[in-house]
Amino acid sequence: MTMISFREITEDNFSAIIQMKRPEGEKFVASNACSLAQAWLYREAGDVWPFAIYHEDTPVGFMMLDEDSEERCLVIWRIMFPVEHQNKGYGTHAIRQIINLARDSGKYDFILLDYVPENVIAKHVYEKLGFLPTGEIVNDGEIEMKLML
Repeated sequence: MTMISFREITEDNFSAIIQMKRPEGEKFVASNACSLAQAWLYREAGDVWPFAIYHEDTPVGFMMLDEDSEERCLVIWRIMFPVEHQNKGYGTHAIRQIINLARDSGKYDFILLDYVPENVIAKHVYEKLGFLPTGEIVNDGEIEMKLML
C-alpha cells in the first residue's frame, strides 16, 4: 500500500513544489507556480486549497482543490506529478484518498474534475475510480467528469 499524505505548502517544501516539472512539451496541466498564484488570487474566498502530495517524507506531487459549498461540490482543480514520480500509483492513491475524505466529511454530494482529451492516462485513472463524463466541455476543450458521492 502506497503511503500518501497531504501537507500544507510551507517555506520548507515550496521550492520542491515549484520545481516539479512535467515532461518536456506536455501541456496537460498548468505549472505549480501558476496554480499557487491562482490560489493566492482566490484566497479571500477561502475555498481553494493547494497542497503537496507526499510519499512518506518525499514530496511527489501537487494538488489543488476548490470547494463550492452552495452546490455541495468539491472540484479537483489541479493534480500534477513530475515525470520522476509518474506511473507509481501516487495519483490513483491521492484521488482515492480525496474521495474518501470528501465522502466522510458529509459536506459534498459530488466531485468534479476535468482533463485534456489527449491525457489518456488521466482518463483511465479517473474512470477506474468511478468518474463519468458529464457531457460538458470546459476550459478550452477539457472533458469534465463527475463522481457522485
